[in-house]
Amino acid sequence: MIPAGTRTLIQAAQAGDQEACQRLVEENTGLIWSVVKRYTRRGVDSEDLYQLGCLGFLKAVQGFDTGFGTQFSTYAVPKIAGEIRRFLRDDGMVKVGRGMKEQALAIYRARTRLMEELGREPALSELAQATGLTPEDIAAADLASASVASLQAESGETGLQLEGVLGSESPEEGLVERVALRTAIDHLPERERKLILLRYYKGLTQDKTAKILGISQVQVSRLEKKAIQFLRWELTAE
Repeated sequence: MIPAGTRTLIQAAQAGDQEACQRLVEENTGLIWSVVKRYTRRGVDSEDLYQLGCLGFLKAVQGFDTGFGTQFSTYAVPKIAGEIRRFLRDDGMVKVGRGMKEQALAIYRARTRLMEELGREPALSELAQATGLTPEDIAAADLASASVASLQAESGETGLQLEGVLGSESPEEGLVERVALRTAIDHLPERERKLILLRYYKGLTQDKTAKILGISQVQVSRLEKKAIQFLRWELTAE
């Protein structure tokens, strides 16, 4: 449940009260900055990012359903991050190539068709045969088009979520970490990105991951530890 005072302010802001909007922004400055700081190394002034974050926050205010029972911060964080990421993407700083988008669309269509034919999620090998792409290409395209929420998937071997492996200090901070996690993964070398996707997004074991990447299971274990250490550093760096 959200505090009664916050609910009242949100309802007033939704009715057009500008003072209520300003007060909400002031009371949630820390939340907005906690998202903004994850994007400060993208060559854009932090104050500009903060203004974008405020815009996303106000969109969250307008779209929030006070009667739904969800914490407002849970709803607001993806809106704040989405506004910043939209700017960075449209400004050419975060970009998925047309070829990758076309591959992702072909994979989506093939996966949908195979699920209807097989009655289950198709294996990577089946997708590769249906699309003519390699398992590595499929993994890369899936990662490029994956949503933030998908990174909460469990690994097939340990049953752990990647966000759980990385850890967080509080539910609110954990939400911010999840929003930032995709950006941090984008900074990994290509092989490590594919490894993280296969292990935590596709839920494959280290042995299956090793076969797809053409390396040994020992190398997978070593690279996985290295990648997670890097992600921890990315998520804790100011």
